[in-house]
Amino acid sequence: MTTKPNIPQAGGNAGMVGPVLIAVALAVFATLPLWAEKGLVFLAGIVMAQIVFALAFNLIFGLTGLVSFGQAAFFAAGAYASAWLARMAPDLPFFLTLAFGGAVGAVLAWVIGLVALRRASGIYFAILTLALGQLVYTAIGKTTALGREDGLIGIARPVLDFGLFRINLAAGDNYYYLILVASVVLIFCLWWVWHGSLGRILSAIRQEPERVRFLGVNVRRYREYAFVISGTVTALAGALMAPWSQIITPMIAHWSYSALPILFCLLGGSARFWGPAVGAVVFAGLEHSTRTMVGMAELVVGGALLVVVLAMPGGILGALAALRQKYVTDRRGAAE
Repeated sequence: MTTKPNIPQAGGNAGMVGPVLIAVALAVFATLPLWAEKGLVFLAGIVMAQIVFALAFNLIFGLTGLVSFGQAAFFAAGAYASAWLARMAPDLPFFLTLAFGGAVGAVLAWVIGLVALRRASGIYFAILTLALGQLVYTAIGKTTALGREDGLIGIARPVLDFGLFRINLAAGDNYYYLILVASVVLIFCLWWVWHGSLGRILSAIRQEPERVRFLGVNVRRYREYAFVISGTVTALAGALMAPWSQIITPMIAHWSYSALPILFCLLGGSARFWGPAVGAVVFAGLEHSTRTMVGMAELVVGGALLVVVLAMPGGILGALAALRQKYVTDRRGAAE
């Protein structure tokens, strides 16, 4: 009697690849200050905030099926609100200023979602969010308390007072590790929404909105839930980034900044939760590696991204999943 060779299944050992890669990525970010130069550590802090930004955007883009060109407005709202409150009341606990930034983003997302989702859909919704986002950009640039076109500079990194001990976030790499911990917490919350009952409803709405509506689900209300959650987490990412960069300008509310999470989603793959995170890391790597190519960096980065998007419509993770499936299928066919 002959026995068939042991062929790895798609859900077997391959199912451990994802968690292992996540653990490796987390270890790299956690140990980066120990072996990397300061410039790379600063870039990593920005990338972590952008990963949260992109994953929050993909909650409405890849999961719910909504395209918004105004997400930068929430990022800027969180950054400016927290920085302004910290400047006006420097004795307030830092986590309170963070919460204030998230609350401002939540309110702004609720207002914009209330207007946009009730008035338009599809491409009209995208254009309306673009227009509303540009209103926020213009308002920031005209507000004296927010520094007008110059923005806010010299944003201090605070001191965390826990009573028994204090942590000075301006010392060493303390604030970097705060961004790391906060990003992990926010990403876990987004993962829980994506894979939970709310995520399943939002996915069903993306695929068959009319059928879901026929089953008694208030489609518009659930889209508003997704929009507010996305806006809140995006604002928290902006509030975290402000003390890290120590300067914010109205450009973080511009429509061009809203294009970043869209690019990350397309690059990494919007159909998978971790796709935007992969896209953000790859994009940052391309930008960092071409930073010395004066006058050519934009062409090289743009060309590379164009090739990736055209060659891999499902993004990097989609292409890897297709290759893995092909490998398993070929092995199974050879065994039979």
